[in-house]
Amino acid sequence: MRRLATNPLLIWPVFVAIHLWLGYVGLTAPTLPWGDVTVVYNTWIQNGFEGYWIGIDGPWVYPLLALAPMIAAAAFGKTLYGITWLVLVVLANGAVLAFILNSRATRVAPAEDRALDQALRPDRTPAPDARHTGFSPSIRFVAAWWWLAALLLLGPVALGRIDTFEVALVIVGLLLAIRRPAVAGALLAAATWVKVWPIAMVVAVMIATKKRWSVAIAAAVTAAVIASVGLALGAGANLISFVTQQTGRGLQIEAPISTPFMWGAYLKLPGSVVYYDQDILTFQVKGAGGPIADVLTTPLLALAVLALLLIGVWVVRSGARVAKVLPPLALALVTALIVFNKVGSPQFMLWLTAPVILGIIWQGKRFRTFAIIAAVLALLTQVIYPYYYDWLISLNTAMLVTLTVRNLLVCVLFVLAVRALVKTRVKKTAPVSVPVAVKVVA
Repeated sequence: MRRLATNPLLIWPVFVAIHLWLGYVGLTAPTLPWGDVTVVYNTWIQNGFEGYWIGIDGPWVYPLLALAPMIAAAAFGKTLYGITWLVLVVLANGAVLAFILNSRATRVAPAEDRALDQALRPDRTPAPDARHTGFSPSIRFVAAWWWLAALLLLGPVALGRIDTFEVALVIVGLLLAIRRPAVAGALLAAATWVKVWPIAMVVAVMIATKKRWSVAIAAAVTAAVIASVGLALGAGANLISFVTQQTGRGLQIEAPISTPFMWGAYLKLPGSVVYYDQDILTFQVKGAGGPIADVLTTPLLALAVLALLLIGVWVVRSGARVAKVLPPLALALVTALIVFNKVGSPQFMLWLTAPVILGIIWQGKRFRTFAIIAAVLALLTQVIYPYYYDWLISLNTAMLVTLTVRNLLVCVLFVLAVRALVKTRVKKTAPVSVPVAVKVVA
């Protein structure tokens, strides 16, 4: 089984089969799982060809670089937009899979290798080589198989959103954090210009690695270049319009913070109702206390991220190495961005794959629990969207229970990730004084 699982001749056909299946479902299912691609993205780009570019000529919910894959998907016309999008996703994810399987590309420095080996081996005996650590080639196949399983469990939304591309950049960027910190900073900064959340990964890498200035400079230069291009195209203030566009959103029905209000609507409490927002193009919920929760989510999210970054600084200053700190820090930050967010889009679960892949490769079995929980979250999310989303909108009891379990499990994952991060702190032990025996000669 081990030889079979680590055979590239098996994993690559499975990769293609999973992507073709998810693309087929996304493009043909009556619930339109890829509606964002074939309708929304396609319309945005066609409007651009006619003279009005979102993010440049007007405000937009995404950063400017998100236009790149959307424009590329229009290479063969609007009729084949969805098919072209699938081809681009296969190419992007194929590059990620090849990178994951290339142990030479992301192998960490020998000092980190030995340090993590000691942390992973309970008997603290030195390993004769790297085969006993999380950096062996076989563990990369474990990470790759888990990733493919997570995509399949999450369903067509795993490929049918812009998030696919920034997550690909984040996976590679995190895995390069030790060997190529400057490249990691550049990739993570580019991902931030597709969607905002990877900025937390930039700061996490800066905190965890010793070459933080390399990360910071590369990220700053990359961001400046992209911003300069946007300004040269005439974006002006629209370049950062994604900030104000997001703050104006209400409570999306799938968000963890929206769960009590969904039950309020289910119980028909006064003022509690699910509605469709025509501007954001998503279903939201409101009820008693909803405006307060809406206002508090953004500062709570900022405080949670700040607290996690401070914990990261604390454990790094204790002497903890990057290979131990970065995986739980990245996972804690990503789950915080989901738990304390008033938006709860199903593709957010795709974000979890980046820190989990990092954790599997760098820490092996220590990340098994996180990987299992993330996979279950992906499955529950697919049950909710796209197949029974209408039931959720209609406040079906089974779907509300499923949503509640999913959101509670996200909170559990957050707590476990924070706990794992705190436990990476190196405890300072006082030197033990050994009494000197004095031989008395009678």
